[in-house]
Amino acid sequence: MSAKLLTVLLVGALFGAAVAQNCGCASDLCCSKYGYCGTGTASSCAGKNFYTRAAFLSALNSYSGFGNDGSTDGTKREIAAFFAHVTHETGRFCYIEEINGASHNYCDSSNTQYPCVSGQNYYGRGPLQLTWNYNYGAAGNSIGFNGLSNPGIVATDVVISFKTALWFWMNNVHSVLSQGFGATIRAINGAVECNGGNTDAVNARVQYYKDYCSQLGVSPGDNLTC
Repeated sequence: MSAKLLTVLLVGALFGAAVAQNCGCASDLCCSKYGYCGTGTASSCAGKNFYTRAAFLSALNSYSGFGNDGSTDGTKREIAAFFAHVTHETGRFCYIEEINGASHNYCDSSNTQYPCVSGQNYYGRGPLQLTWNYNYGAAGNSIGFNGLSNPGIVATDVVISFKTALWFWMNNVHSVLSQGFGATIRAINGAVECNGGNTDAVNARVQYYKDYCSQLGVSPGDNLTC
């Protein structure tokens, strides 16, 4: 079986479970960040009507290296790791945009390659909560959208949204997978969470990862924290 086909099959099997993770919620209910099930509202659980298996698989077509390290266990661990981080970043697939994101300044004015556009905000959006002007600019150039002038498209076009997550993953996380799940935490939010910065967040990510590894029938490996 090809690595791509294996990845597609595993993602297809895991995605529905990921969306209803941990609360034991039915597929049409939202699992809140506090651990209870409910119908939610458009603002509190917008992701339930946004993130879909079909959109992820469409985005995946542009990233053939994802889940393709040459081993079945490696493929399973990468899928588990990716969805562990996505589950954590989106509050179990409820959030498309960072809570109170517009109140934060994610404009690095020293970055002249990807200068901020007046009136635009570069707060967290999408499955991995893409942030900062330089990430929006680089992702947009790679994927084919104007990330500096129209960062909001990451919260309205679900395929582009998943592509930004996969773009970030392949450029910043994929290469450290062999070092263990802890290295992926460091690559995504290490400055804030690692070395005791936010132990609860690290433990939450690790637990999601272990859960997904269990569902996919693979050991989580070593070096899980950072």
